[in-house]
Amino acid sequence: MSKIANAFKGGNGKAFIPFITCGDPSLEVTEQLVYAMEEAGANLIELGIPFSDPTAEGPVIQAANTRALSGGVTTDKIFAMVERIRKNTQIPMVFMTYANVVFSYGTERFIKKASGLGMDGLILPDVPYEEKEEFDSVCKKYDMDLISLIAPTSHERISMIAKEAYGFVYCVSSLGVTGTRSEITTDIGAMVKLVKKAKDIPCAVGFGISTPEQAKKMASTIAKNAPIAVRNCKKAINDGLQVDIDQAIVIEEKLFGGCFETEDQKAGMGNFLAPKEQKVKVVPFKNC
Repeated sequence: MSKIANAFKGGNGKAFIPFITCGDPSLEVTEQLVYAMEEAGANLIELGIPFSDPTAEGPVIQAANTRALSGGVTTDKIFAMVERIRKNTQIPMVFMTYANVVFSYGTERFIKKASGLGMDGLILPDVPYEEKEEFDSVCKKYDMDLISLIAPTSHERISMIAKEAYGFVYCVSSLGVTGTRSEITTDIGAMVKLVKKAKDIPCAVGFGISTPEQAKKMASTIAKNAPIAVRNCKKAINDGLQVDIDQAIVIEEKLFGGCFETEDQKAGMGNFLAPKEQKVKVVPFKNC
């Protein structure tokens, strides 16, 4: 099982994933913050490699990138920091950066080095699904997960992206750049449903999730779906990660079948099949 999968399993299907820009204010401070975030309950950490033109970032992270680069941070210095970190902790970590950073270093050289140091994944927000293969093939070669992103505008592409995703799917909660939002209006629940329909893979929500209240609201949106189905999906993922594919399919079949033995399923299916004029807007859950 990958360490990224373990990150979600360890949190009972949930994971807290903080982000930090490497080198702001210094790499020494970044290293200490990694340890502090783990101690505070982080399950997986995103390490941002600064770039001069971070197109997906808002003013806060843009400024962090500028300060880090002005302070002399380089990719090799970040690799050296990761090497020090891995002597003290094995918490799952992924790099978040931009295609040009990887290109300029040499794609295979970058990914091979990152994997050898113990990095678990790579997020490239400026690489669309259609252009990911040159990165994805190298990531697979060196046992790193290239994390796929889906946005509110992905629509019919969501299933296509999810089917080929590894590690987790990064659900972009709002259009635009990173940064705080007073309100998140995207229907994240619908996005997650489409992902889960295509593949049993953890989903992480980002871009604009800046307060505990917003994080709780996102979790509640998912939790409002059919509770038995949500619970069984989580159990299928957690239990299935521990076994081979054949055993995982058996686990999924049993849990899927269990959903059909409830009053909820009977009421929901009855409402689905009923003539339009007889449908009720809400079918209350009975076997929660």
